[in-house]
Amino acid sequence: MQSQIHELAKTLPPPSCDNCRSRKVKCHRIPGQEKHCQSKNYPCTFVHFVQQATSERKRNSTTVRKPRNPATMASPLSPTTSVSSSIPSPITDNGNHSISPYLMPSGTTLPLVFKYGFYPPITLDTPTRDVLSYLFAPPEDAPSDSNMLNSGRSKSPYAVWGDQAVKLEDDVFKSELAFDLMEIYFQIVHSRLPLLNPTQFRNRLRTSLSSNPGSEKPLHPALVATVLAWGTKFSEHPLLIADRQSHKGQSLMSKTMINRTRDLAEALKVHRIPNQDHVVIGLLVETLQSPFHGFWLTAATRHLLDLQINHKSVAAQIPDTETRGTLIFAWWMACICDAYSSLYYRHKPVLDDDDYDIDFYTADPQISLDGGAPSPREQLEGYYRAAHSLARTARQMSRQLWRPITDADGIPFETLRTFASALRIWRDKYLAHVGVPKNYNTGWDFVATVSRFASDAQYHVMWIVLFNALDEFGVKELNEYDRSGSSPENIQNRAYIEDSMRRVGEEALNGALRIAALTSVLSANEYLKLDPAVVEFHIIAAGHILARLGRHEVTTCIAGLEQYSHSYEEAGDHAQDIRKTYQQVRNSGVDLNHMAAIIKQIPAFPATTTEPENPPGGREPISNGFCGGT
Repeated sequence: MQSQIHELAKTLPPPSCDNCRSRKVKCHRIPGQEKHCQSKNYPCTFVHFVQQATSERKRNSTTVRKPRNPATMASPLSPTTSVSSSIPSPITDNGNHSISPYLMPSGTTLPLVFKYGFYPPITLDTPTRDVLSYLFAPPEDAPSDSNMLNSGRSKSPYAVWGDQAVKLEDDVFKSELAFDLMEIYFQIVHSRLPLLNPTQFRNRLRTSLSSNPGSEKPLHPALVATVLAWGTKFSEHPLLIADRQSHKGQSLMSKTMINRTRDLAEALKVHRIPNQDHVVIGLLVETLQSPFHGFWLTAATRHLLDLQINHKSVAAQIPDTETRGTLIFAWWMACICDAYSSLYYRHKPVLDDDDYDIDFYTADPQISLDGGAPSPREQLEGYYRAAHSLARTARQMSRQLWRPITDADGIPFETLRTFASALRIWRDKYLAHVGVPKNYNTGWDFVATVSRFASDAQYHVMWIVLFNALDEFGVKELNEYDRSGSSPENIQNRAYIEDSMRRVGEEALNGALRIAALTSVLSANEYLKLDPAVVEFHIIAAGHILARLGRHEVTTCIAGLEQYSHSYEEAGDHAQDIRKTYQQVRNSGVDLNHMAAIIKQIPAFPATTTEPENPPGGREPISNGFCGGT
């Protein structure tokens, strides 16, 4: 085995040299050269590759000079600045400036990451106006000036973002758009993820973009980028509307902003240096991008561990109440998201139950300026207490279900009983307090509605996850007899095991129908267009199980995901997959494995999708026989 690994290692590409790695470009190996350009005795092969490609083209080219040491560079370039006149020539092996610049093929432009990212670099001291110039720069695939002149057309490089995007050539408009996107963030995202001080952030951004920014340090560039990128997801600004209309409902500008935000966060080492800003940025970037990756959540979690926020004694001694409250809320958000994401996406959680002893009350209550109303953080405290209790069960399920041994042998019956019991205990203790009651308060606002719906759906989706694992892996004790060829009658406690499997199936189907009902209410009020993916996974999971069972209630989940795709493109892809599965099942039968026989024992459920009574928004109530839970 060691020999095989060694042979495999020899086939892997050699590591990049320092020059290529610093430029974030591909290292091209020179044919016939055994050693790679990581050795200081060999010139950088990227330079050789560019020169070789240039000589082969044999035509007019634009002169582009590679940047030198970023530490010697000034503030970021304006997108309209001439690259050839603004970026110094490269440094040769002997340390002198090269007389001959590197040549790039005609018609190509210097990548934006070389203009801004970051050579010259965007640093923590970079003025916010320059950060906006980077974020709102024309898309990199926009037609170059030479191409437009050759074609006889005069077209803005912003045109690919719609007919309104040309306004971004005006710096004043960039500032106005930034303020608009910031407000959208605080109206929609902050209500669910209250990690920033709205008043403080607004004031600092306005000061940074004013004619007299003063001597105060600018906002963290990656934080500004994250907030504005979030705003592009939900903004109804005419520019974003025109952009979506040009791209079948999807905003190309928003996608570009998200990519640039991620690149900027990486360049500023947000994932490597632990501090408060980087914790907040990491959590916001993780939920901003889609689909889920986990990289930024893990980075933020490890930052919090490095800052020892998991220790009650340390967190309680943070002198500034604003900082303490933010970090403690960030801890609970990271802790809960780590547990749930591990269950959803089948990997081990970063944290264990004994990794922290911090309490919610360590943060002082924060009162808003309007005279005593609780802050969003306090409003969500009860939700997070219940969510943390359920997250501990999710963490235990992840560590048991997503093991290779479970995949191979099945779920031990005692483990199945333990998880089912834990879920029922949580239901009895918390669901009535944080879930959706039988009778709505018609005065609920967006935050109250989505918070209650999310915690309600969170409980029910746990049964769906357990059902899917049970269907895929089976019960260990039953699998052992199947593999040995023994008669099913010889299985000890066989009736008890099958009855427990049936109960899980009942809970999962009940949960899927419940989530479908909740989704119909959210869709009717168009809340899913404004939701930062809080209940997206729940709708996807419910849709898949309903499709596999051939239940027509799946159409409610499909409609909800299509509404979600307004801000999250992959939600539309999931809707198509679910619709395809449903159509296949309608033609060929239920799509199940270990649970195929068990599901037939489940009593009939309501034949139509129903909704909770008195939904927000004034819709007529429909009788619902299962909304109270089982």
